[in-house]
Amino acid sequence: MAKLSLKIITPSRNMFDGEADMVVMRTISGDVGILHGHQPMVTILDYGILSIKIDGEEKKAAVLGGFAEINSEGMSILTDAAEWDAEIDVVRAKQAKERAEARLKNAQSNIDLKRAELALKRALVRLDLGEK
Repeated sequence: MAKLSLKIITPSRNMFDGEADMVVMRTISGDVGILHGHQPMVTILDYGILSIKIDGEEKKAAVLGGFAEINSEGMSILTDAAEWDAEIDVVRAKQAKERAEARLKNAQSNIDLKRAELALKRALVRLDLGEK
């Protein structure tokens, strides 16, 4: 089976640069699996878990939005934030979840609801991956 060239880039680091058998990512339209030779496309990523399959092993990361481009040369993911499962601080993510839920529950006119909703979504993705 031919391999897919994959790059994952965040503002702070090149998170991954190598080959994969398959990539499964969360887009705003749902989960999409990518193999070598996939139809060229550009898609918007949602907050979710990215799964990279390499030689029977699976690497997982929390990806918090961004874009993915697939072309004849491979696949690139550009995201503002991504963390491997081992990098997730579960205690911190639980605290962030509790703070966001409290803000949403006690919403007042001076609270930015969209910001609180996104904070909750980020915490839930991190917890989903970090507690496995």
